[in-house]
Amino acid sequence: MPKVKPFSNLTDFDIALYQAGKHFQLHHKMGSHIVEVDGEQGVCFSVWAPNAKRVSVTGDFNGWDPDAHILLPRWDSSGIWEGFIPGLGKGTVYKYHVKTWDGFGLDKGDPFARLWETPPKTASVVWDFDYQWKDDNWMKARREKAFKPQPWSVYEVHPGSWKKIPKEMNRSLNFREMADDLVPYVKEMGFTHIEFMPVMEHPYFPSWGYQITGYFAPTSRSGKPEDLMYLIDKCHEAGIGVILDWVPSHFPSDIHGLYLFDGTHIYEYADMRRGYHPDWNSYVFDYGRNEVRAFLISNALFWMEYYHVDGLRVDAVASMLYHDYSRKEGEWVPNIYGGRENLEAISFLKEFNEAVSKNYPGVETIAEESTAFPAVTHPTFEGGLGFGQKWMMGWMHDAIEYFKRPPIFRRWHQSEITFSMIYAFSEKFMLPLSHDEVVHMKASLLYKMPGDEWQKFANLRALFGHQWTHPGSQILFMGGEIGQTSEWSHDLGVAWHLLEFDYHKGVQSWVKDLNHLYSSRKALWFNAFSPEGYEWISGDDTENCVLAYLRKGEPSDKVLLVVCHFNTNFMADYTLGVPYGGAWTEVLNSDDTQFGGSGIVNGVLKAEKKASHGHEQSISFKLPPLCVLVFEGDDVPKEGAKKIEAKQKSAPKTKATAKPRAKKS
Repeated sequence: MPKVKPFSNLTDFDIALYQAGKHFQLHHKMGSHIVEVDGEQGVCFSVWAPNAKRVSVTGDFNGWDPDAHILLPRWDSSGIWEGFIPGLGKGTVYKYHVKTWDGFGLDKGDPFARLWETPPKTASVVWDFDYQWKDDNWMKARREKAFKPQPWSVYEVHPGSWKKIPKEMNRSLNFREMADDLVPYVKEMGFTHIEFMPVMEHPYFPSWGYQITGYFAPTSRSGKPEDLMYLIDKCHEAGIGVILDWVPSHFPSDIHGLYLFDGTHIYEYADMRRGYHPDWNSYVFDYGRNEVRAFLISNALFWMEYYHVDGLRVDAVASMLYHDYSRKEGEWVPNIYGGRENLEAISFLKEFNEAVSKNYPGVETIAEESTAFPAVTHPTFEGGLGFGQKWMMGWMHDAIEYFKRPPIFRRWHQSEITFSMIYAFSEKFMLPLSHDEVVHMKASLLYKMPGDEWQKFANLRALFGHQWTHPGSQILFMGGEIGQTSEWSHDLGVAWHLLEFDYHKGVQSWVKDLNHLYSSRKALWFNAFSPEGYEWISGDDTENCVLAYLRKGEPSDKVLLVVCHFNTNFMADYTLGVPYGGAWTEVLNSDDTQFGGSGIVNGVLKAEKKASHGHEQSISFKLPPLCVLVFEGDDVPKEGAKKIEAKQKSAPKTKATAKPRAKKS
């Protein structure tokens, strides 16, 4: 049997960058790679285990014998073990056998493995990618649109339970089946992006993917790496962006994973007051260790390089930012200034966002951050963390609490639904109705709503209407769009049979039309993160629970008037001021019968010269119960018309428009 031959895939410069925490292409160097050395084909291995007594490679090829293929320690202080084994190739199953100075033997998966065995098996697999991408146009357009306003309406999906196949023991769809089924559905529904809950390899399916052991590998439960590439390629072909959940906040204690990798705490903080997460029974990355920072940032860029992902939603950012997150007094360690902020994590997040922005402009990073930590979405050069967007957890909490109240009591709680506008533009917010809101006995979105069956569905449509027309972007978890009655279960998936019933089909049609209105009207997304895109008309009609506001795009775009009515009364002649005269067309009404409503609609209205709500013009209309109406002004606002006219006057004359000069005699 061939022995390990000396070979290094790492240069001295690689090592210097790695030890400085600045090597963000480690996936090209570390782990297992198929190479040719002195005319022999084989696999080179490199693994970081600085406190190990010995490291060897075991697998089917050597009968899992820890003494057969012992790696060589590098001569420098990097703590890397490496070597070349001839004759191995793609598909080789292996682990690292780490012998500690305490005399224990640990069998570890490769932190950089691109494929793992299907759980409950836990070994790594040598893999070389073989996929030809067809999304050049998408990638080019993404670069061109980088840092420019664009619509973000996101459909959150758990890959293992979006759809089950009952005839095959309720198995989950694989990546290629999702490409054929999920992608056309999302396209038809009008969502601009899919956010996948973690696709990285994880040993415990009920963790939903948030307890990761294989950071560089898609879960083999759903197919090979090329199958995920195919799914993402099909999304791009359909004009749909792909966001992956990414978990740099914690990792599980599975002995084949990162925990105690060489018998000591090298990936996690050694002090468990910093290194252990009580909420998830998991371990916290040591963000102050350069090798760990390089590992995590390399991992983020890896998914952009090889899988062409368009965004990363970073999980549990709040738990990274604070040492005392979910910890009682005496259970955490202050930073060097005596504060509770994790300065190392803050520095890491800034560096991560800078690396993404520099290397992959157009890729969005989104923070799940539930506190008032300042400037999460502000640029790092302004002192911010540098994220592209942040989940608006405050809006989610307040909106759900408000909608859970019977309408008769809402008049005393109007501030719950208006408070978000106090801070709406302090960050670039994404409004979430995520998986976390429909599990653990919280009830489905539909069954959070009060009232009889009709009122529950009307309330749900009104909640969605408010979410889609509120400043920011929006994300909705799968099943919400059909008014699922039960909580989400990873074992059961979405209850698609509910679409046999009209009310559920009506909610689905409503979400579909909301998406199409949203994408087609720049007023809803062009100034989504700017106060220029929003103007209150009325927020003080607490008796009737009415909100009215304008959404605005560029000066040349038509303005939208949004009217939200969260009470059960019908008003035959409700008046609101509007910024200019002319016709106002009702472009969407959640009470339309096609959505399951009572059919009270308005059509085209003519503004009257009658002052109201601070405007000289106003419109009067029928206001159905529990509804959201959207009107579009047919004229361009005066200030917009003036800007257009000024722009036209200042534009250089072309040959077609320039006046001919008089000929000289």
